[in-house]
Amino acid sequence: MLMKMTVIGCGYLGATHAACVAELGHEVLGMDSDIDKVHTLNTGKAPFFERDLDDLLAKHTASSQLKFTASYQEAAEFTDLHFVGVGTPQRLGTDAYDLTHLFDTVRQLAPGLTRPAIVAVKSTVPVGTAPHVGELLREHAPAGDLIEVAWNPEFLRESFAVEDTLRPDRLVLGFNTTHSWAEALLRQAFAKIIESGTPTIVTDWATAELAKGAANSFLATKISFINAMAEVCEKSGANVAELADILGHDLRIGRRGMRPGLGFGGGCLPKDLAGFITRSDELGADEAVGILREAAVVNARCRQRIIDLTREELGTDLRGKRITVWGAAFKPETDDIRDSPALAVAQALHDLGATVTVTDPKALDNARKLHPELDYVEDPIAAAEDADLLRHLSEWPQFTHLDPKRLATRTHSPKVIDARGTLNTTQWRDAGWITRALGRR
Repeated sequence: MLMKMTVIGCGYLGATHAACVAELGHEVLGMDSDIDKVHTLNTGKAPFFERDLDDLLAKHTASSQLKFTASYQEAAEFTDLHFVGVGTPQRLGTDAYDLTHLFDTVRQLAPGLTRPAIVAVKSTVPVGTAPHVGELLREHAPAGDLIEVAWNPEFLRESFAVEDTLRPDRLVLGFNTTHSWAEALLRQAFAKIIESGTPTIVTDWATAELAKGAANSFLATKISFINAMAEVCEKSGANVAELADILGHDLRIGRRGMRPGLGFGGGCLPKDLAGFITRSDELGADEAVGILREAAVVNARCRQRIIDLTREELGTDLRGKRITVWGAAFKPETDDIRDSPALAVAQALHDLGATVTVTDPKALDNARKLHPELDYVEDPIAAAEDADLLRHLSEWPQFTHLDPKRLATRTHSPKVIDARGTLNTTQWRDAGWITRALGRR
């Protein structure tokens, strides 16, 4: 059965969710207080790059199945099922989540809720947030106790967000009561996904709230583990890629997330790891998350390791050295530079006196705004002109397909540090390059 629903907050999460539930056949109204963003989305384009998203937006805005507005009142009147996907960044000066935007959104939506409705929150939050959302709705919504709060965490990977929304590996629905009428409605909203065989876990508020932070904390730990092994491999002469392959064959461990490299970044993993640790501390479970603290330390050390390798190749004094950085986004197939390891290392080398030139297929505009002191070139070959060292810091496939022989003729010195482990080092060495790769001989 097709339904009407809203998505409140149309940033990365909300815009993707709105386009995807429209693709499931529902009539969707996206709502965001940013008028410029609303205008852009109504033209069928996202204000950021995410693979396949513009195609869905164009398709469903053209058919009027998907529309966007800046009016809370219009959203409240449109339907009785409201998904909330507003941002929950880190609170300034702390590692805790800033819930200001979430609570403000609930307060502004509530006065228009005059009949029974469901507010299904997708935003990542510290455990214990759902009761506060319920209190705000009871206080500000005319329908009061007739408004039900549900928790529906997202598990999106940037550059795979459309795929992860339409074909998720699990669906989590959290409620405060058993046999909730909200459960029936949300099952109806996700009927196509559930009927395809997606595991659906119905649980309580607290468990649903913990799900995203716990998942990202585990993933961060797994990434940090293999990066710690990379350092051991460098010291011992072992090969971390082969070690990861050996470990990945163990079904208890698995291959996914076991690629060694520069560490994790982006807008979710570092924030969620820090937020999960902070909330655990508040609950008195600080000793239980000691392993997560060490995962964060290992991740930070990955970035320093690249700086150390750079100095090993070029000398301690980097003043006057020309360094080319392939990659500005925190991962390929996105323009997101939030906590980008590549940009963090590029900035650190600039601060040490090097002239740093950055190239990236999608993220240069965002990088220029945040780090105007760096040099930027769109063509990765031109970016390597007269370079003393090339550093491969984001694993875009465009970089791995370039001809190392052609590149060698453009540089001042054919030296490369592969921090992502995706270059064919044998091919590069045969082309005359001195190559260094994390965790490899």
